[in-house]
Amino acid sequence: MLSPKRIIHRKKHRGTRDGVAHRGNTIAFGEIGLMACEAKWITNRQIEASRIAMTRHVKRGGKVWIRIFPDMPYTKKPAETRQGKGKGNPEGWVAVVKKGAIMFEMGGVDEALAREALTLAAAKLPIKTKIVTRREME
Repeated sequence: MLSPKRIIHRKKHRGTRDGVAHRGNTIAFGEIGLMACEAKWITNRQIEASRIAMTRHVKRGGKVWIRIFPDMPYTKKPAETRQGKGKGNPEGWVAVVKKGAIMFEMGGVDEALAREALTLAAAKLPIKTKIVTRREME
């Protein structure tokens, strides 16, 4: 699972997810990518499940770039706990994904095969996505 090696603060504010991505919104490494069509938190487990689905479908051929990283901790209070008494304990890590961000990129494989692999990866994510190519972005 992806998680930061070192962090300064154990707990963070939730922040905002509205707006569009101004960084990471173009294809930089591969030829085809998966773009987020809405904003949401993506957990480290969801990123890993998508990565496995992609690499298995292309039979470990080509190259996959993961453009998002879960660097924000999220907390949860225990079940059947009354309100108050501070913030809950850290439960896991999420990546804040905004609309228009490129999450995954692929290169070195046929475009039809890459589209199938990215479709499988998109099925593992809780957001609407769109497959874009480098030609479409230019």
